[in-house]
Formats: sequence, C-alpha cells, structure tokens
Amino acid sequence: MITKQIIFTEPGKAELLEVECAEPKENEVTVELVYSAISSGTEKANLIGQRNGVDIREDAEAKYPRAVGYSASGVVVAVGSAVRDLALGDRVIVFWGKHKKRITIHQKNVLKIPEGVSLAEASMALIATFPLAAIRKTHLELGESALVMGLGILGVFAVQLLKAAGAYPVIAVDPVRERREFAREMGADFVLDPTEEDFVAKVLELSEGGVNVCIEVTGLGIGLIQALDVMAMMGRVALLGCTRSSKFEIDYYGKVHGRGISLIGAHTMARPKNDSSCGLWTDRDDLHALMKLILGKRVNFQGMIQEIHSPAEAGEVYTRLATEKNFPIGVLFDWKEIE
Repeated sequence: MITKQIIFTEPGKAELLEVECAEPKENEVTVELVYSAISSGTEKANLIGQRNGVDIREDAEAKYPRAVGYSASGVVVAVGSAVRDLALGDRVIVFWGKHKKRITIHQKNVLKIPEGVSLAEASMALIATFPLAAIRKTHLELGESALVMGLGILGVFAVQLLKAAGAYPVIAVDPVRERREFAREMGADFVLDPTEEDFVAKVLELSEGGVNVCIEVTGLGIGLIQALDVMAMMGRVALLGCTRSSKFEIDYYGKVHGRGISLIGAHTMARPKNDSSCGLWTDRDDLHALMKLILGKRVNFQGMIQEIHSPAEAGEVYTRLATEKNFPIGVLFDWKEIE
C-alpha cells in the first residue's frame, strides 16, 4: 500500500513523500501512527549531514536520502499470522520506526500503552529511555547530587528522572534562559548558565564540594570539560549527548585519572538487546518502566509537549530545527489528518 513519510532528501531539506508500506509478515504488525516525536539532536544531525550512529568515521560523507523518527505511537491496523499478544485496535508505542503514517514493523518493536497514558505522552517514551539508561549506568544512589549539562528534550527528561530517582540537588545547566526556566518548571532544584564566570564556584557550592553524577547532554567538548571541573572525587559522568567532534583536549590526568572519575558511554545502542540486569535494562523494559512512572505521576510527559504540527509542515519545522537556537523541547507530528 502507499503511505506518507517524512524524508530528508538533501542537507537541510525535509519533505513529506509517498512511499510503500508492506503487508505484515508472520511476526510483524502494521501500525497507523497517531503521533511521532522529534528527537532534536539526532534529527538535526541527520538533517544537516553530521555523522550519526555507532562507529561512524568523523570524516564520513553524508549520504541522502535519510529517514528518521524512531519514537512514536499509534493503533494496530493489521497483524501477522504468528502475532498473539497484539490485536487490531490496540494502542501501542512504536519504537525504532520512522515518521511514517503507516508502518509495518516486527512485533518486538511494539508495546501496548496502558489505560491512563495518552498517545501523545507515549509517543515520546523511547526518547525518554535514553536518559533513563544513562542514569541507570551511573548507579545513582538516594541523596547524591546530580548535574545535567544541556537542556534539550533529553536533558529535561533527565532532570525529571534524576528527581524521581532521589537525587538532590538536581542542577540543570544551559546557556539559554528559556530552557533553564522550563527545566525549573519540570523539577530542577537549581538552574545555572554555564557561560557565567563563577559557574564552577556556584556548582561546587550547591553540591557541597562536587557533583556525584553528571548526565552530559550537550555533545560539546566544552560541556564535558565544564562537567569534569565540578565533579566530586569518584564522580560518574554519563556521556549521553553525542560528542560528534573530537576537536578538543582534556587533561585526563588532572580531571579524570587523579580524581577517580568514571566516564560512561551512554549511547542508547550500548544496552542489552534481550535480558535486563542491574543498571543495564533493555529499551523494552525501560519503556514499560516509564509507563508506570507516568501512571504513578512520578514524571510529567504531558508538560513536555510544547508544539504539535501536521507532517505536511515538516519542511518548515525542520528548517526551524536547523536554525533556531531555542527550538521547542517537545515537538510532535500529528498524523491523524494525513491520508
């Protein structure tokens, strides 16, 4: 069948195009999307031609077309012959799919949405598993101090999850005032501007001498260096932001080695595929955990949604993503009116 999908056809250009949607094989389902969420960092990198993914050479040439949109929700409209746990009409999360009206995907990439969680909230769930996995890898303990460097969608989800996990204080950092204010609304105990001259002194004061856990989401060398400057002895830094450029230097002896700092690779692909264990959960188990946290009102997904657009507006939306300094935190595409 023919359906619609958002495609990056060349650097900086997004189009809504007609594409094929296959009939489901025995272990697959077809889902008609209701919402899909923009993961700003990943999608901006793909849009403008930066490297993305694991083990991609820094000087690799960007190739187009590219398709993204891995966090979405919708309704099951067809099931394969071997599918037993999903039925027509089920509301589901689709993870590792695309910004696509109808998508046929393996049943393992589909999870039922419990009653009480909206389709809009659920569409962002896979994105929220990224900071959740990063926090798990730090083995955060109750009462430890935490720092979030960078307050895009991953950073603000990290703020909420650190608070839910018992961190105090949760210090949220970004040079953009509006993002700091939003992070405060979402639960940050303190917000700081990293460009201020006394930034390091302020963090050290708030954390009583140094931060125990940092979720680094800027993907910038300077962000990592500033984080290392404020860590406590034996602190743990989860590298959640994709640091795509290697053009910066770190004093590893002074900032890492001598103080026992752990640098933790927290790319979402660096997680188990099948079985969860302490600190290392599968994305599916993390999705299930997030559904419970939403139901238990431990996290506020609805408050993360700042804009909703038709996929027909994709060109304008992605131009803004590429150019705006303060692109909105939670942006969804609403597929209901797309044929």
